[in-house]
Amino acid sequence: MNRDLVAAAAALATALWAPTAAAETLRCNGRIAAEGDSRLSVVYKCGEPVMKDSFCAPVIDLRGGTFVPPAATGWGGVPCQMVEEWLYDRGPGNLLARVRILGGTVLSIRYSRAAD
Repeated sequence: MNRDLVAAAAALATALWAPTAAAETLRCNGRIAAEGDSRLSVVYKCGEPVMKDSFCAPVIDLRGGTFVPPAATGWGGVPCQMVEEWLYDRGPGNLLARVRILGGTVLSIRYSRAAD
């Protein structure tokens, strides 16, 4: 009985101390933009970003290889998916927010001191 109690206490302690994965959010004008929001929702909540960028991210082949997209050639058969990155300047004393959008949906929100 005592051994079971110790095992249960150890399991509970492990569960309480285990790190949790938390999605980042972006607070703008009293509203919160979060991962999974639509592009339109972010613009509504936060306004236009100070900078926008887009690039063609390589698509992973199911056979295990990676297709690396060539330079922009205008050919429609490039095996890649367009990703947008938006940069929000949140004012003095705040980190910059980088919002990554894939397929019209916020994929991630990250914070940094510089725009690189």
